[in-house]
Amino acid sequence: MKASLAMALSGLALAILLLLGGGSGAAAAGLQGASPVQSSVDQYLQSLPADFHTLKTVPALKSLMAGGNTLLIDVRQPAEYRAGHIRGAVNIPLRELDDHLGAIPTDKEVVLYCSTGFRSAMGVMALQLQGFSHVRGFPPSLAGWQAAGEAVSGPEVGGGAQA
Repeated sequence: MKASLAMALSGLALAILLLLGGGSGAAAAGLQGASPVQSSVDQYLQSLPADFHTLKTVPALKSLMAGGNTLLIDVRQPAEYRAGHIRGAVNIPLRELDDHLGAIPTDKEVVLYCSTGFRSAMGVMALQLQGFSHVRGFPPSLAGWQAAGEAVSGPEVGGGAQA
């Protein structure tokens, strides 16, 4: 299973790099010079709802967490987690998600976050590919949480993944 997650993450990373590196630029440029595949991908991505697999605001995350049926996962490395994290979050580093699939509930909303949104986006897609349907990312990430004046937990003593 670990190889399948690694392959999924590699493919997702490539897709994200293509998107960030100009994949949507073709649409902005009127699709001039874009391959048919790139044009189709751009069209598909532009048709997705703005909140597709994401919680884009701190109030949206707080509201979901207030319902009590949410698992918040910090996919950063243990040292980053110990330095400060959103209260109530468990630490499962992105590279270890495959090792902790059994600890991720299928009957709860699952929200992933990291420092900037990149790792959590990869984690959301990897879990979606593994069959988890109630998984979303929080792209404001820890930086957005703190910028909104919300408190964080940490620093802590000890280490390792917590799930």
